[in-house]
Amino acid sequence: MIGRRRGPALLLALCLTAAGTAACSSDDGPEHTLQAFLDGWPAGQFDQVTFVSPTGAAVPATEVAEQIAALSGELHELTPRLSIGQVSGESDIATGQVTVQWPLSAAEDAPTWDYSTTVRLSEGDDDWRVIWEPAVVHPELGGGDELAVRREAATRADILDNVRQPLVTARRVVDIGIWQAQATDLDGDLATLDDALRSIDVEIDMAGLRERIDAADPNHFVPVVTLRWEDYEPIRDRVRTLGALTFDDWHRHLAPTRTFGRAVLGTVDEVTAEVMENNPGVHAVGDQVGYGGLSERYDTRLRGVTGQTVVLQRTAPDGEVEQIELFAIEPEAGTDLHTTLDVTVQEAAEQALHSDDRRAALVAVRVSDGEVLAVANTHGAQANPVNLAFTGAVPPGSTFKMVSAYGLLAAGEVELDTVVDCPGEFTVGGRSFRNADNMSLGEVPFRTNVADSCNTAFAALAPRLDGGALAAAGADLGIGGDWDVGLETFNGEVSDGGDPAELAAATFGQGTTRVSPVAMAAATAAVARGAWLEPTLVVEDGPPAEPEPLDAGTVDDLHTALREVVTDGTATALQGVPGGEVYGKTGTAEVDDVTHGWFVGWQDDIAFAVFVEDGGSGSGSAVPLADQFLRALP
Repeated sequence: MIGRRRGPALLLALCLTAAGTAACSSDDGPEHTLQAFLDGWPAGQFDQVTFVSPTGAAVPATEVAEQIAALSGELHELTPRLSIGQVSGESDIATGQVTVQWPLSAAEDAPTWDYSTTVRLSEGDDDWRVIWEPAVVHPELGGGDELAVRREAATRADILDNVRQPLVTARRVVDIGIWQAQATDLDGDLATLDDALRSIDVEIDMAGLRERIDAADPNHFVPVVTLRWEDYEPIRDRVRTLGALTFDDWHRHLAPTRTFGRAVLGTVDEVTAEVMENNPGVHAVGDQVGYGGLSERYDTRLRGVTGQTVVLQRTAPDGEVEQIELFAIEPEAGTDLHTTLDVTVQEAAEQALHSDDRRAALVAVRVSDGEVLAVANTHGAQANPVNLAFTGAVPPGSTFKMVSAYGLLAAGEVELDTVVDCPGEFTVGGRSFRNADNMSLGEVPFRTNVADSCNTAFAALAPRLDGGALAAAGADLGIGGDWDVGLETFNGEVSDGGDPAELAAATFGQGTTRVSPVAMAAATAAVARGAWLEPTLVVEDGPPAEPEPLDAGTVDDLHTALREVVTDGTATALQGVPGGEVYGKTGTAEVDDVTHGWFVGWQDDIAFAVFVEDGGSGSGSAVPLADQFLRALP
């Protein structure tokens, strides 16, 4: 019996010295038992493994599974990758080195804690047995110890403007809440708080707040509102002494104001249960994450790398818990996101839209380099407002005559002074088209048809621009192109012309053609520049895009026609705007019994598009907003 047991052990030692474990593994050797143990470790299933204590006493497999779970602590739900290293032995004892790669979260790209541990095995009468001791899990572990992971959030980076000044950055805020147990006059305190908040234009649902207070434990904090420090200061003396209120002063990543670029910048707030569920292992309760806009799209970059420390928790006889650091990953600060937004232009855009109750959007693009200077949307104070300026998909109306005119002029089908009839009504394929207010200009130069926005003239010219030529004209100006400003956009789609009636409608921006304000702003910038250049919102390293020149003669003629829209046509209200000459095109788009208003144009180095949902005519809704925008520019 002794000879049978020592023979394989001696052979094992000799083989390992010569060539490592692979050359001598066998189904009844210690390696086989060790592998069975590692296979069963993650799930605690050890049907094929026998355990003994260091003194040789039998240890039930279920007890080993329970101890591994307890020792693993916060890492228990995470599956380590386990592999056998060198195995050596003397007599009837074998020692195996095990490499452990333990992920620190459930995220797919989670960092791992890599270390080596030792598993001893003893040879029994019929097989090899694992000698169980807590140090098998990690060399530093003893009975009663457990592992834990401590997280340290990285410093969140900023979203910067076009001169690299912070837009979304850590700003001082105050959380105001109710602690009912310390209140002596809850009703009076709530009334005073309500009056104070209204004085700074902040309204909360007081009835709903009272319901939350009544439903809460009196000793629990009930959140009321978070105020920027500059909003809190004017009411501080009025609310600070109220017994029912509690205050928490901290910093939170915010834009300059509650409405500033809300839809494009997004917000930063505490992670929700839904976000945690959709991104397993990435976040922990209390993390700050981005919602909407750039804050969400670039959240990983802005958030940085969370620091993680694995500690061994050991309870001393006196009950004090000692924490011993075993492994640490230092937090790495996020990387700033550099945008092209110009604060003064953004403020001018928001000022223009501020007083309008309708859904509206304004996008401004610098002509010379394609940088997006402003992205404004009404209703910007909503928690996650829709970025209508980027993702709206609506008919362009007569602003698309800028595109059709470009195509007709470039193809040589018309010249500025070509006489084109503008009747009050024109029928194509059994479909009748009319002008706004039943306008009838008669036979006038093409330039006048552009300036006064004659639908029937463009419908009559449609056969000279088949569907392919119309789409090509749109493509020359970027509409429907494959370009990316750094955030989700709808780049537009141009009607393929279809039947004659569809082609006629498409020439003046109806039919199935759809655009967004950013697509029309970029197209307008191309006309102003004389070359297509992909617009940019997020500045990335790399060579700038090369402009794609348009036909210079065509562009000059188009400039002339678009200037006459302002001097003699549908946008004469802009004649008195200070600064350089204004060029542009009005638009009225009808869809589903709703009429939208448009204006696209440029002044000096700023091209822009204004869209007003259900605004009626472009002259009546979008042009006044364009006027306010241009007057608000410095």
